[in-house]
Formats: sequence, structure tokens, C-alpha cells
Amino acid sequence: MAESQTLTIDNEKYEIDTLSDAAKVHLGNLRFSDHEINRLQRQLTLVQTARKVYANALKAELPDTNK
Repeated sequence: MAESQTLTIDNEKYEIDTLSDAAKVHLGNLRFSDHEINRLQRQLTLVQTARKVYANALKAELPDTNK
């Protein structure tokens, strides 16, 4: 027999199967939001890394001013 999934909020556990339809919609929206935050954080990390590479490449192309 499969164990029902639970949701813990403010140290209270709730069986997802017993939630209202509206609560399940909100839970789905919350899960989607968490997924998007994680995706965007990974994308931001990637772009920040690329920016560092571009900045270093630019520095390497600048003329030496210590003459």
C-alpha cells in the first residue's frame, strides 16, 4: 500500500490527499514557484560566470598603460 504524501507547514503535517482543491492549486503554484526560483538561480550563476570570463577577456585585450 502506498503511503500518502504529506506537506509540512509551520511544523504541522497535512496529508495532501485531504486538502481542498483550492489548497492543492496553491500547493501546485508554490511548487512551480520554487522550481522557477531554482532554475533562475542556476541561470544567474551561469551568466555571472560568463560575465567574469568576458571581463577577463576584455582586460587581456586592453593596451598596457604601464609604459
